[in-house]
Amino acid sequence: MKKSLVALAALAVAGVASAQSSVTLFGVVDASISGYSNTARDNRATVFPNAFGIPTYLNQGSVKTSRTALANSGYNSSRLGFRGTEDLGGGLAASFWLEAPITNDDGQEGVATFARRATVSLSGGFGEVRLGRDYTATFWNDTVFDPFGTNGVGTNLIFSSSALLGAFGTPAASTGAATNVGSSNYVRASNVVGYFLPPNLGGFYGQVQYGFAEKTKYDSGIFTPNVANSQRQGRYVGGRFGYANGPLDVALAYGSSTVGDDYYAGTTTKTNTLNLGASYDFGPVKLFGELSKVKNKVDYEVTPLAGGRPDVDVTGYLLGATVPVGAGLIRASWSHVKYDNNLPFNPFGVNNPDPKANKLALGYVHNLSKRTALYATIARVSNKNGAGLTVGGPAFYNNTAGAFTPKSSTGYDFGIRHAF
Repeated sequence: MKKSLVALAALAVAGVASAQSSVTLFGVVDASISGYSNTARDNRATVFPNAFGIPTYLNQGSVKTSRTALANSGYNSSRLGFRGTEDLGGGLAASFWLEAPITNDDGQEGVATFARRATVSLSGGFGEVRLGRDYTATFWNDTVFDPFGTNGVGTNLIFSSSALLGAFGTPAASTGAATNVGSSNYVRASNVVGYFLPPNLGGFYGQVQYGFAEKTKYDSGIFTPNVANSQRQGRYVGGRFGYANGPLDVALAYGSSTVGDDYYAGTTTKTNTLNLGASYDFGPVKLFGELSKVKNKVDYEVTPLAGGRPDVDVTGYLLGATVPVGAGLIRASWSHVKYDNNLPFNPFGVNNPDPKANKLALGYVHNLSKRTALYATIARVSNKNGAGLTVGGPAFYNNTAGAFTPKSSTGYDFGIRHAF
């Protein structure tokens, strides 16, 4: 009798399980030997000896900071995840996706947080409603239309410069080995409600997102604590719409992230991103391109008499290509960014030119199978007029006198990627 009850219980459990799609365990383990070399230079001229025979300034030349490391995520970001779907009938489905970053080079970060993605969703003929932590709409163009997918030393400068402007004004420190998810909305945003168009629209696709700031509001406002970032920091609003059919893929995205907020000063700082990306696969070669405009601005409840802090604008361009060669793929890209600090012209002083930077990247991927690949990438950034972008690794050297200016940054990745 007991054996019969056990058998019936097992059949019941199996029946419940069969009503759902199986849960999938997936991941990427990517490791590389990577090198970085960043050079800063003293641009000030040597002052020759004065009447006392003592030079007032001697040029200090250049200083190179370099590092060699066993790194991760040079080709694809290392991760471990779980996803699943349940068929609810009538065309409805419920899904979940939990994805954690891992640092397989040292093992320090594992499934401590699902900082890459943590969502639950309901989908059907109407599209998909998705809740949780997810990629922002504006990040997609940076990574989809980059031959290097914003990974490793080949990552384009549009992403590198924009991510810096998207950082929050007062980021919290990371806790142990857990990724800090509260310091930027540029790649991913937390507390997001998103809507995605259904996939049967003849190639058209799109999404809109709203991320809650989850800050406390006080009514009346006079009781608000006198601290910065009190009410709106962390809020994200964005959308992306595109068309993909055959060899063509093109998309336009816009997003606004609140990166600073001071209630008593009456200021709100936002980073607004507008980008347009496209790719076209000719067969022998696939071309990529992106145009981007990022604005970091301060909104004043009462504009100061002096006009307040000027906006900081970054305009970026990307051109890239991939060329299949047998079991391999050649990757190449050129990216350029130019900063505009919108400083007023000074007819009686020095007017520094706008910072700008160029980057060239070249790489090769050799697929040993559908899941395993070897890869190599080299890249170089050339900074001008005070721009300080790197391929990674250590910061540019500077001293307390601020005499050194960032110049060039070079790097390489040689690695292996396995997906499962």
